[in-house]
Amino acid sequence: MNFDTLHNPYPSQRTTVFSKRGMVATSQPLAAQAGLDMLKKGGNAIDAAVAAAASLTVLEPTSNGIGGDAFSLVWYQGRLHGLNASGPSPKNITLEKVKSRGVDAIPPYGWLPVTVPGAPAAWVELSEKFGKLPLTQLLEPAIQYAEEGYPLSPVLSKFWGNAVDRYRQLLKGPEFEPWFSTFAPGGRAPRAGEVWRSRDHAATLQSIAESRASSFYRGELAEKIAWFAKQHGGFLTEEDLAAYTPQWVNPIKVNYRGYDVWEIPPNGQGLVTLMAFNILKGFEFTEKESELTYHRQMEALKLAFTDGKKYITDWDHMSVSVEELLSDTYAEERRKEIGDTALVPTPGKPPSGGTVYLATADGAGNMVSFIQSNYMGFGSALVVPGTGISLQNRGHTFSLNPGEANCLAPGKKTYHTIIPGFLTKDGQPIGPFGVMGGFMQPQGHLQIVMNTVDFGLNPQAALDAPRWRWTEGTTVEVERGVPDNIVQSLIRKGHEIRVAAESGGFGRGQIIWRSEDGILAGGTEPRADGSVAAW
Repeated sequence: MNFDTLHNPYPSQRTTVFSKRGMVATSQPLAAQAGLDMLKKGGNAIDAAVAAAASLTVLEPTSNGIGGDAFSLVWYQGRLHGLNASGPSPKNITLEKVKSRGVDAIPPYGWLPVTVPGAPAAWVELSEKFGKLPLTQLLEPAIQYAEEGYPLSPVLSKFWGNAVDRYRQLLKGPEFEPWFSTFAPGGRAPRAGEVWRSRDHAATLQSIAESRASSFYRGELAEKIAWFAKQHGGFLTEEDLAAYTPQWVNPIKVNYRGYDVWEIPPNGQGLVTLMAFNILKGFEFTEKESELTYHRQMEALKLAFTDGKKYITDWDHMSVSVEELLSDTYAEERRKEIGDTALVPTPGKPPSGGTVYLATADGAGNMVSFIQSNYMGFGSALVVPGTGISLQNRGHTFSLNPGEANCLAPGKKTYHTIIPGFLTKDGQPIGPFGVMGGFMQPQGHLQIVMNTVDFGLNPQAALDAPRWRWTEGTTVEVERGVPDNIVQSLIRKGHEIRVAAESGGFGRGQIIWRSEDGILAGGTEPRADGSVAAW
């Protein structure tokens, strides 16, 4: 039987999923089921998150990989914990060495943007600190899917095909050949419903599981990564890998309408979301589909994003503190800049003083907000030969301007786009939320939380609602679902509105909310192959 999996001529509707014993929400159905299987085998929400995350490196390689980074917010036994598993730049890279190669910006592909991968270390750290099941069991689904293969889902196949077409035109060096042999077997991308497998992935995941990632950072896999870097002029070394450990951090928050919105502190851009909420809490919102609602959201986000791009970088290199950027005094100053027309934002002066997202919950009240990424699609387009390890291109966000906070330096973490979110009220968990998609992520966080808190939408409707995204200056892209009368009103206010033909750039999110009596309510992304697996 032949049919087009991306041709859906009739409206479809998803409804909120409810359960009590456990829930896993991801952008790929098989990954959600992998997490749920761990809950049914006696694991907790943390075990489910690790199993789903590892599976997604196989089941959605267009957005993440074994060679990527990860962040997580974990509600465990009455407290919220933050994990920063992003990696630094190599210790022997310098601004001078990079510029000597004739570049004025770090390119998106090849070895220059590759930083130390943190994802495998994140799985181990979460498992050891909070998990109940052995890592070998948690990685079994991922290993099985890599070894035996799985049929591609529709949206996954679309992005996979786009990447192969783009890379075939852009990438010509021998260092990219392992990527093509891994992800374009037979010279093309696999199609929806076709089975793709990678036994190299399976062997690598098995090694990570058995060694608790020691082989990745201090063993055979580390040697292969470093060898590949040396062969093609990369800066990453075995010493860089061996020195890496993820960091437990204290999450940061703002209170918005009685709810605490939590994010990971810098080097992540979650601070942008919180700055925008700090500005917006000085306004009242009574109607979602209103030109004034859209206008104020966009303006606050633009101001927060502009500050974030100027000040956010590795925590140790920031010239302005989080407390200063989140002060009520500074928020009031920025709020005053929002008028009746669109502004071209510039950074303020505070007073001195690309990705998969998943959410899990279990019946005991534990909840996880987890995000993992290679940054731009497949990342650097480098696959370490014989391993299936697709390396991230996170270093592409580094600046090469010595006067900027996020300028490249040895052993430094760059401005990071991937951010998990979490919501609490009166010290009790409401639940995890997130929206993947590069610089869309703070914008997505802002919109789905406001959809929930200000406009009372259920978790599925909060994700279904049409989105907008600011790109630069006064330019804002909107989805076709935004009412035309609002689009026209925003144009009259000076916004340069572009109605997007596709929804691929507006992020892909998941939500799980927990009621006071322990009932879980989940929503998943309609713009992806999203799924909520419930028990």
